[in-house]
Amino acid sequence: MSTTAKLSQNTAILLERARRFGITDETLLAGLAAGDTAVLQPAVGEWYSYDEFYAYADQHGEALEEAIRSGYRMKFNTPGGVQFWLQHRFGLEAGVDYEVPEHGRVNGLKLPDAKVELLRSTLAPNWVILGEAAGSGEAESVQTLRLVIRSLHEKGE
Repeated sequence: MSTTAKLSQNTAILLERARRFGITDETLLAGLAAGDTAVLQPAVGEWYSYDEFYAYADQHGEALEEAIRSGYRMKFNTPGGVQFWLQHRFGLEAGVDYEVPEHGRVNGLKLPDAKVELLRSTLAPNWVILGEAAGSGEAESVQTLRLVIRSLHEKGE
């Protein structure tokens, strides 16, 4: 039985940023095998360093190769981390593509069905994904979602 790789939020954000900058999974895997972070240089930014990317994953038992090949689930998400992950994975921006009415909530997130399934399988279990409405897009169904920190949802807030 196979289990989904578990990644820290930071590792997941760095992985999705690298992909957004055009670094292929094959290049990521080759860099991982060689321990060479130079292949990640195009994704380096002011707040994004890859110096310890592979070493951190190894030291913390993150199955990075499996995550790159087959997907992953984040262990825990902060409200800001969810927004960064949405930006790097889907190219979505708060205030443009969805609203953040208060800390721990994301409203009006519109995603096609395939991306909803990816979000459900990747977002950490400390968040709840709620449907607002389903609409029909041109090529595939689009869902409007709310994301809520589980503790707020369980309190009924």
